[in-house]
Amino acid sequence: MAIEPADTFSTFDAVGNREDLSDAIYDISPVECPIMSSIGRSKATAVLHEWQTDALAAASTSNAVKEGADATTDAVTPTVRLSNTCQIMDKVSRVTGTQQVVSKAGRKNELSYQVAKNGKELKRDMEATICALQAEAAGDVSTARTLGALPSWVITNTDIGTGAAANGTGLGNTARTDGTQRAFTEAQVKAVLASAWNSGGEPDTIYVGSFNKQKFSTFTGNATRFKTAEDSKLMASIDLYDSDFGELEVIPNRFMRARDCWILQNDMWALAYLRPFTTNKLAKTGDSERSQLLVEFTLESRNEAASGIVADLTTS
Repeated sequence: MAIEPADTFSTFDAVGNREDLSDAIYDISPVECPIMSSIGRSKATAVLHEWQTDALAAASTSNAVKEGADATTDAVTPTVRLSNTCQIMDKVSRVTGTQQVVSKAGRKNELSYQVAKNGKELKRDMEATICALQAEAAGDVSTARTLGALPSWVITNTDIGTGAAANGTGLGNTARTDGTQRAFTEAQVKAVLASAWNSGGEPDTIYVGSFNKQKFSTFTGNATRFKTAEDSKLMASIDLYDSDFGELEVIPNRFMRARDCWILQNDMWALAYLRPFTTNKLAKTGDSERSQLLVEFTLESRNEAASGIVADLTTS
């Protein structure tokens, strides 16, 4: 049917109407990196970052000295010197000269927008890397250096599936081997917590993937389900786990391996930066601009026996 009245000019006839493109750019990609945000910060001054740990002698029930006896010198145990290699990560953006000057929606400078986006992506890469099955490697002229990630350090307090290697040497230089997956249980968490406490640790945070966060919320132990002011609301999740050895926050993590449950004492871990986030404007080789966002860092395991892992969990 023709438009009424006759000869009325409409948008169907027009060729000069401007497009309607919003200046907002919607992105729901998550950028929360819980472990990176919770552990400590340190400074590296060499490619091989080193630190020391120490421990007290075991408590003795035979420390009795005769009256008037000469003092006997006790054995001295030296500190332990540990190290981890700094790993370089980067993101490089390249934008043509034309794209830089044309009118754009949602951003004025295309290269700046891409660099900001790269910063978020780089943080996600770092979070995933420190949770990965990755061992330290010194690298060479043809191979990139890699840091030893969490699974290559934690060996003292573990609950792992059948066939899994017990996390190597605990020095960051041997990757852990996966075992047979099994269902997540509260008994596994309690066993690791008791082991960490017996070792002298005081874990404060539990990190899990989405599936096992929901599984954790079905545990029946001493758990606090935070309530809202409205009595009509039922909170079904566990946010704070009240264990026999203290309260632990339970945090879902999108970037760790979903089959792992990390039980960490956060102050016993740190990211040591040799080069914090740095933006380098790269040389022009034509009608384009390039920018490199770079970071060089490693994971510092201040004492792995303070933390633990429940590994090889089912994820569906």
